[in-house]
Amino acid sequence: MTFDQRIGQLFELGLAGDRLGPTEINLIQTDHIGSVWFVDRSYAGAAAIHAVAAAVQAQVSSTATANVRFFIAANQEGGLIQAMQGPGFSQIPTAVVQGTWDPALLQSRAAGWARELSAAGINFNFAPVMDVVPLGTDAQNQPIGALQREYGHDPATVGSHGVAFLAGMHQSGIAVSLKHFPGLGRVTGNTDFTTATDTTTTANDTYLGSFKQGIAANADFAMVALARYTRIDPNHLAAFSPLVMTQMLRGTMGFNGVIISDDLGDTAAVAGIPPGTRAIDFLAAGGDMIISKTSAPAHAMVLAIRLRVAADSSFRQRVDDAALRILRAKQAWGLLAC
Repeated sequence: MTFDQRIGQLFELGLAGDRLGPTEINLIQTDHIGSVWFVDRSYAGAAAIHAVAAAVQAQVSSTATANVRFFIAANQEGGLIQAMQGPGFSQIPTAVVQGTWDPALLQSRAAGWARELSAAGINFNFAPVMDVVPLGTDAQNQPIGALQREYGHDPATVGSHGVAFLAGMHQSGIAVSLKHFPGLGRVTGNTDFTTATDTTTTANDTYLGSFKQGIAANADFAMVALARYTRIDPNHLAAFSPLVMTQMLRGTMGFNGVIISDDLGDTAAVAGIPPGTRAIDFLAAGGDMIISKTSAPAHAMVLAIRLRVAADSSFRQRVDDAALRILRAKQAWGLLAC
């Protein structure tokens, strides 16, 4: 792969309007973007989504992606967070409801939901949510509890049900991402709309137990939160924190998969930071794959990484490491030509 192609593998670009438009095609061809995701809720159904996914995979070529196929992702948790709906997709209950089921039943149903995603050409689900919301605080916890996205109110319940969801997805050929490390269950504020802060969680917190279970179950990706954890690293959002990603997630937790960002393109939590700085700081702190909901920031990030790579050999090695992790994940899911 050329170095520009390796840089492109670091990106998961949002498909505006859940379509493959000329802007996205241009970024795939010229910036060598290697993965995409459906950003909007769609009621078009599995056949229509499959047509878009097939059009994305048709962009694979030696010049664009070095013949590496795409991860094509969606947010398919259940309840309010179910992007893919309409004919061919079951109505998935909230995680709160899923958490009341026996884990074996949840695994079986998750395998069925995964088959629906696979039939639509989707091979990556931004789930399961491993955040633990303390009992009685759902209404105050905007990103998770208020939306009923948690499997329970203790790490053991969340972990066992998150692992059951993960296992069901894997069973039917769908890659998954634990989220949102080190947990959004105790933050105030929703990172989509404002800065979120957690003043409780520590580096060896018992609430991290759900993530430990997911890592032990061979999660492919771990998504890092765009929140600030004052008792871990008060100076950085988690997605820009070497303490969170390199020391905790890689070191203490032993995670060897792909560390993926939450959306660094269009989220209020990072709006005051230039896109290029977001990308470089995420990678330098130990992250691997950058989600960008929108195309303009993604292009700016690609250009910034290219410039930094040309000037800094150690950063060039960091990019190589990240690209290799992503390619290993793609190899595991049959997305490499070799």
